[in-house]
Amino acid sequence: MSASPKIFVAGATGLLGGQIVQALLDQGASVRALVRPGTSDEKKRSLTAGSGDVELVEGDITAPVERLAEAIGDATTVVSAVQGGPDVVVDGQANLLRAAEKAGARRFIPSDFAIDINKLDDGDNFMIDWRRKAAAERTGTDIEVVSVLNGAFYEVMVGFMGIVDWEQGTLSHWGDPDQPLDLTSVADTAAYTAAVALDPSATGTLRFAGDVVSMREFHEAVQRGSGRTLQLRHLGSADDLRAEITRQAAVAENPFDYVALQYQWCMVSGKGKFDQLDNDRYPHVKPQSVADFVAANPPAN
Repeated sequence: MSASPKIFVAGATGLLGGQIVQALLDQGASVRALVRPGTSDEKKRSLTAGSGDVELVEGDITAPVERLAEAIGDATTVVSAVQGGPDVVVDGQANLLRAAEKAGARRFIPSDFAIDINKLDDGDNFMIDWRRKAAAERTGTDIEVVSVLNGAFYEVMVGFMGIVDWEQGTLSHWGDPDQPLDLTSVADTAAYTAAVALDPSATGTLRFAGDVVSMREFHEAVQRGSGRTLQLRHLGSADDLRAEITRQAAVAENPFDYVALQYQWCMVSGKGKFDQLDNDRYPHVKPQSVADFVAANPPAN
């Protein structure tokens, strides 16, 4: 009987990274998880609490390549679920890739996890610009790079994007209410990522969505799942949204003040829409719908 594949996960203590570790264990992999020095015992226990073969190694993706390569060890695939600024997403991942090469890993899954970054242009979204720059710096590597894209997270759409206001009882959107959007939960994104990591034939860019819904359908699904009535508010066209982003960018001290609007524009304009989905490649992953997700995660107020 052959040994289970060993997968190295960077960013393992983050929300997505932790669920990728669990999904890999659920699918029979051995996992080596990178945890930064000073990580709390509680976070460490969350990674090792369940059953499965998981080993924690202390380190950082900005560490010297030789030391990071030692942490990667004999892992055949390196999965990056790191988040942060360009020092992490661009420089840190470039360092992680060099370490993966030195360690002899065969594949690298970068921390893309977004709408279709290959269809966007520089300036459409400054955080996606970092991912695009990171991708450009991987040109020429001997490691097979496999990118996983999931659209937007349900958690972000419902909780952090400023679209749903439970207190005011509104769901607000820009653009055409019938423009399809690609959406996926964090848990299902992790399950698809684990499936890709364990699939030796996976190559290139793979695109997954738990649900493909328009803003009108998203509104209906959120209402159905929550049992709440929300007023659907149209804020303007996609061009109006672009103008609002330009206005805010001219006065904002921090670009994070308007990045949520940039993500929305990439979606409601249709520019970041997936042309096709690869869900059928992994039929064992049964993604949750928007309505079921909201029902399982009801609003606090």
